[in-house]
Amino acid sequence: MHDKDDLTSTNRLPIAGLAHVAGNTTPPLLADTLFDLLASTVGKEGDREAAIFLQQNRRFTWKTLGEAVDAFAGGLHRLGLAKGDRVGIWSPNRWEWLVTQYATARLGLILVNINPAYRTAELEYALTKVGCKALVTAESFKSSDYLQMLATLAPELTAAGSGPLNAARLPDLRYVIHMGEGARPGMLSFNQVSADGEQVSRDELNAISATLTQDEPINIQFTSGTTGAPKGATLTHANIVNNGHFVTAAMKLTAQDRLCIPVPFYHCFGMVMGSIGCVTKGATMVFPGEGFDPAATLNAVQQETCTALYGVPTMFVAMLDHSEFKNFDVSSLRTGIMAGAPCPIEVMKRVVSQMHMSEVTIAYGMTETSPVSFQSAIDDPLERRVTTVGRVHPHVEVKIVGDDGETLKPGVRGELCTRGYSVMQGYWDDPVRTTEAIDAEGWMHTGDLAVIDDEGYCNIVGRVKDLVIRGGENVYPREIEEFLYRHPKIREVQVFGVPDPRYGEEVCAWIVPKAGETISEDEIKAFCKEQIAHYKVPRYVRFKTELPTTVTGKAQKFMMRDAMLDELGISAAQTA
Repeated sequence: MHDKDDLTSTNRLPIAGLAHVAGNTTPPLLADTLFDLLASTVGKEGDREAAIFLQQNRRFTWKTLGEAVDAFAGGLHRLGLAKGDRVGIWSPNRWEWLVTQYATARLGLILVNINPAYRTAELEYALTKVGCKALVTAESFKSSDYLQMLATLAPELTAAGSGPLNAARLPDLRYVIHMGEGARPGMLSFNQVSADGEQVSRDELNAISATLTQDEPINIQFTSGTTGAPKGATLTHANIVNNGHFVTAAMKLTAQDRLCIPVPFYHCFGMVMGSIGCVTKGATMVFPGEGFDPAATLNAVQQETCTALYGVPTMFVAMLDHSEFKNFDVSSLRTGIMAGAPCPIEVMKRVVSQMHMSEVTIAYGMTETSPVSFQSAIDDPLERRVTTVGRVHPHVEVKIVGDDGETLKPGVRGELCTRGYSVMQGYWDDPVRTTEAIDAEGWMHTGDLAVIDDEGYCNIVGRVKDLVIRGGENVYPREIEEFLYRHPKIREVQVFGVPDPRYGEEVCAWIVPKAGETISEDEIKAFCKEQIAHYKVPRYVRFKTELPTTVTGKAQKFMMRDAMLDELGISAAQTA
């Protein structure tokens, strides 16, 4: 295990008087593949609890988790899936997600994370962009009927029988594996695939796992871009194994800890910082439910005596403000991570005092960097944990550059660039956008505006791009704009964010209808509802005769935003 690693840093100060910092290079990077990591923990921890899924009433020891992974891996192997094939997973937090994560890793299959909130247009794009050969799917989640959406995209399922699928709109997809009981036309059941896989010997699986190397891709996560369509950030074993390790090492997590994970698997927060982070330490994972619910999360902490808790600020606010909060015993908590959006100081103070999380940390990163680059220490002063995102991670190098690409001085705002093991392999099948993001020297240009101070602490102060962060979800206006342009009555549209006390930011759309057309706000929202994720649907829709632009025709979103602030009665002080 790696629970004794000391990540205390004395050498993360700015280099040569510039806003350029480098993390410790001791302890060394882990050399494991993702499955090697799991196998090591299964061997060491055996009958200790590995994962608990309260909503599904399912518990795993490390040994039984390893057995479930082997069975499903064997089933995938029997279907003919081989190293390098892409397998999509479209599901909320269920035990099948966890098993699929490590079963695909055992075979060298590339797991493709699909957002549970995606609708048909987004699902079709994701599956075809990376050429998924198989899809593991839940049947539904909240208002999303996954099987109905799949039937819309692939009506051939009803006639597929037990053989491979051949669907016109999803040409690469051969197998759909559904979770849950019963039979579904044209689909295989998760349980049956696992049962079939028990006939595959462990030696046969081990022979496949032995061929895998740490620098091979193992995961694709879709992250939207300002140029429209989502990009498939391609991550290797080395990327996510090490990031999960260092994130949990910063929290001093050990095999004695029990981490409550209400954040989603499909995101790096749940999959890397949560699942893989726990595997590196042998810590127990506790999943309160398929999606976040404040009462269920508080109950999970109490019932399972969790010592650590993850969440975005809005999750912590929802728990603290819950009417029954005082009736839950959360005194077992010690640490955790708040990430995904800036943390208000009053929220942090309440988390420390009322939730007993005296060692809570703040983390910053992006999907393309596996994800974390900066993290506060458990003993950093509270002020530092609120006003900054901590200091640079081990084996990661970061600098702040100006418009000319030159490294700036400490305390000067510029674009944050990251280099090291954590930088993704690239965007799947998109060399142009990969080159735009990662320069010839290996620096990932994050698009975030940041300041690094004289002690190496980083503060994220804005965004080069017009990214909107709504409740911890990244929303890229260009993607929504391009979708709305499909509407036959829309001539022009601009999308931007406005401050919101609950979600941090909300999405606003300004629309110019085509000549002679009339259109309503409800019509726009209905158009979006079944096609794009709920958090991308504009909260505010305004219709204009024209949009403010520069002389060259470039939209002036700051003028639109200022006008909305006036309309909504939001003062400049509230947005600072």
